Amino acid sequence: MARWQGQLIKIDDYRWKIPENYKTGMRVPGLIYASKEMLESMREEQTPEQVANVAFLPGIVGYSFAMPDIHWGYGFPIGGVAAMDIKDGVISPGGVGYDINCGVRLLRTSLSEAEVRPRINELINELFLNVPSGLGSEGKIKVSQKEMNQLMVEGARWAVKRGLGSEEDLDVTEEGGCLGGADPSKISDKAAKRGMPQAGTLGSGNHFLEIQVVKEIFDSHIASIMGITEIGQILVLIHTGSRGFGHQVCTDHLRVMEGAVSKYGIKLPDRQLACAPIASSEGQDYLGAMACAANYAWVNRQCIAHWVRESFSKIFGKSPEKLGMRQVYDVAHNIAKIEEHTIDGHKLKVCVHRKGATRAFPAGHKDTPRRYKEVGQPVLVPGDMGRCSFVAVGTQKAMSESFGSTCHGAGRVLSRGAARRSMQGRDVVRELKNRGITVKAGSIPSLAEEASQAYKDITEVIDVVHQAGISRKVAMAIPMGVIKG
Repeated sequence: MARWQGQLIKIDDYRWKIPENYKTGMRVPGLIYASKEMLESMREEQTPEQVANVAFLPGIVGYSFAMPDIHWGYGFPIGGVAAMDIKDGVISPGGVGYDINCGVRLLRTSLSEAEVRPRINELINELFLNVPSGLGSEGKIKVSQKEMNQLMVEGARWAVKRGLGSEEDLDVTEEGGCLGGADPSKISDKAAKRGMPQAGTLGSGNHFLEIQVVKEIFDSHIASIMGITEIGQILVLIHTGSRGFGHQVCTDHLRVMEGAVSKYGIKLPDRQLACAPIASSEGQDYLGAMACAANYAWVNRQCIAHWVRESFSKIFGKSPEKLGMRQVYDVAHNIAKIEEHTIDGHKLKVCVHRKGATRAFPAGHKDTPRRYKEVGQPVLVPGDMGRCSFVAVGTQKAMSESFGSTCHGAGRVLSRGAARRSMQGRDVVRELKNRGITVKAGSIPSLAEEASQAYKDITEVIDVVHQAGISRKVAMAIPMGVIKG
């Protein structure tokens, strides 16, 4: 692939603009958050072209955004953010992705590294037994069609009502773990059949369950409100989404959207940006189905968090409460949501597409949970299994500039195939073990796809959004034990 040759205008050290006149048909400029060094790999991968293409979508307002973890995706880049006016804008499944509401949930504990390190193998084995993982893995909870419909509508509350977690978990989950407007009648039989056996499973690919150790605290006041109080404290990070169910929902509705493009006379530079007017029947059907998949993903993370608590309880012989296992937050990073934002001094209802991007709402916002009203919404940014992860917080700057959005992770630099080839003959498990990281996986060969070399350096990514002011660093943790699907 040739290097991208388009113009990037430097706004400051962390913001770069693709002018609206780069391509005829762009309705807004592009805005990329990146360091100068990062721009080179973005140009090599051609991702700025996708940022420019998103700017063609009807109803787009502000900018077509790209976060520093941006990499090539279906239609939209992964790390892309775009908001469409709900009156004349469109909804595009490519702006959400196949793994609808892939997201992360963080639990804090009162345990220290000294208490957990001697029992890490035992703990990882117990978690591996208790949390179903791997390609096509089936869950411990068997749901009927009727229960599947309830689950799609109720989200995480469905699990809490069945004793899998508490009301407190819902208070610190984006949207309370339930996106409104879910409509099971817009879900195909094929999607429901794929979803029913997989409820409450971790899945494969880049999904993981990670036991982490706090190594640095950047803002002790905000960290303490989140329950992160000292270096050496143990945290647990869960990363998964809507599995095969969300994938099928996306596939089903992309077919419909491809027809809608010609029906509504929408001109697109890339057919993968297939979309429909938000107000159209096709647009509303997708939003209803997407909410079902988003709610399914929240059920997934809710169930897994419960089994994580059970596993810790079994190994350490104390209740989750005695172990201080409280949820810090749960945030989505593949979703489209109707939100109110101020644009050019006017309040406007928009549909914000965040694909590989995280909500970053500030202190005082009505949707920031009560516990975090004075500091802002927690932002969870996982790295790769060999490096660190960050906890950050939303800011007013994000609200006024990027529709309350920031980065979601490290972002790939190598495709899965390229990662496998680059790691040929290397023992990933042993390399990580030598660095004090215990790994257990459903498929050892697939671990090479997730090696650190396949990802950008998360520290560089977080520095860009921190310096740009669209989220602020709170704490950093490193992996001690990892379960990969």
